[in-house]
Amino acid sequence: MDEILQLQERVRNAILVGESDFREFKSALEGKPDNKKPGSVKRICEKISEALVAFANTDGGELLIGVEDDTTITGVPHSEKEILMMLNSIRTHVMSGQKLPMVYALKVKLDNKFVLFFQVEKGSSEIYQLPDGRVVVRKDKRTVPANVRRLQFERQEVKSREYDRKFVDGASISDLDLPLIQNLADGFLKGLTVEKYLQQIGLAEYAINGLRLREAALLLFAKDINRWHPRSQVRFLKVKGSSLESGEKYNVVSDETVHGNIFELIIKSWERLRPYLAYKTEFGADARFEQKYIYPEDACKEAILNAIVHRDYNNSNGIEVYIYDDRMDIRNPGALLSTLTVEDLYILDNRHESRNARITNVLKISKFMREIGEGMKRIFRLMEQSELKRPILYSNTNWFTVTLFNKSVYTPKQEQFINLFSAYPLSHNQKQVILLGMEGKAIAPHDIYLAMNTADRDTYDKEVSGLRKMKLLQEIRTNAQASIYAKKNQISKQKVHRFKVRLPNTGLSDTKTGN
Repeated sequence: MDEILQLQERVRNAILVGESDFREFKSALEGKPDNKKPGSVKRICEKISEALVAFANTDGGELLIGVEDDTTITGVPHSEKEILMMLNSIRTHVMSGQKLPMVYALKVKLDNKFVLFFQVEKGSSEIYQLPDGRVVVRKDKRTVPANVRRLQFERQEVKSREYDRKFVDGASISDLDLPLIQNLADGFLKGLTVEKYLQQIGLAEYAINGLRLREAALLLFAKDINRWHPRSQVRFLKVKGSSLESGEKYNVVSDETVHGNIFELIIKSWERLRPYLAYKTEFGADARFEQKYIYPEDACKEAILNAIVHRDYNNSNGIEVYIYDDRMDIRNPGALLSTLTVEDLYILDNRHESRNARITNVLKISKFMREIGEGMKRIFRLMEQSELKRPILYSNTNWFTVTLFNKSVYTPKQEQFINLFSAYPLSHNQKQVILLGMEGKAIAPHDIYLAMNTADRDTYDKEVSGLRKMKLLQEIRTNAQASIYAKKNQISKQKVHRFKVRLPNTGLSDTKTGN
């Protein structure tokens, strides 16, 4: 029984690990640093409900009251009656009729101080609301308001949301890759045994008959994944041409599949995909041969990781990757969750929700994933930096697909113009500015901000100054002249044309001054 993770140990471990996307600390005190006093019970109850509703509407999580951001345990110095009110806030401070999927709501004594420990599951059947009807979610480790289109989930989505948390009959710890788990446990908190680590991260719980494993534990660590999940796989199909044919015209030239638990799939999938993406080998800066890829290497890795982590494991299909001459389709089984739309993802504002919250949590704390919600933004940024077409996202009732293109984002005419500046070390943003000057067009600061897709003045100054130092961007109207022109014509100064692109070794591409 030494491997049972006691509640006090669980809470202390959570404090030692610190705050994260899945864990938040809140003080029960208020006032100046040298004159702290017990905080308002009403406000603490509101903080508890807001945090737990946000966790339940995202990926689940833990909340500790009486712990400071720096992990100092300051405790909850309130009366028993007030503490009971705080513990009951999981019912009194949420929408009437709703019941949060709580795991723990307890008072724990640590270092002779009381701490309140709450743990809530990811909601699987409905969106949770605060008493005033507001919906909040977690974003960038904060609680923020959200707009939702529906409050109840369809039956199939409920099953997919619950899948990785289900307990598995007949599975034991001997079915798992113990050396891998111990290695991860050591990285998480030195001294944790395999059994206690699995309990700490929510992949197992002790019952009367011993340690019970959840589906997530097997998906992540099973030694023989085919015994538990035969379709934990990624299939790679190389297609000749730009469309898949059938019958006599069937044009799949290679069809390979890799199997394994999630950690194995992440590694095996990239090893199998990489040869399809290589298009040349050349000498690098250190005089060694380097493999060059049709697509940004990290964008492909991120897209594969996204498919493995967020697929619907309740669905009997596997992940499929179609490699065409002009693009790559990465299809993972399961529609996009109803709380997200393709349009939400295109905004690239870190909006996220994980179908498999436990799997996501383990990969995040194991550093196999970066910040939660960053993956899609990273894919788009890498494709843009490589000057390739913007990815396309698609979701239907059965699949979610990410399409990466290997074609340039530029038209032939734009490429021809950019090539005139090949002798200059232009950044991606600077190329966007150069393109504004095609056909001798005058350029306004407003145009530059739009072309670079930023509102950041430092970025503007850096890129414009760089172009002017290279003598590729010539001022046709000074700042003072722009102010006079804007006032005279009653327009924004930002929309006054101030620059023209100068072709290498020539004068301006046009002598017109615009405006």
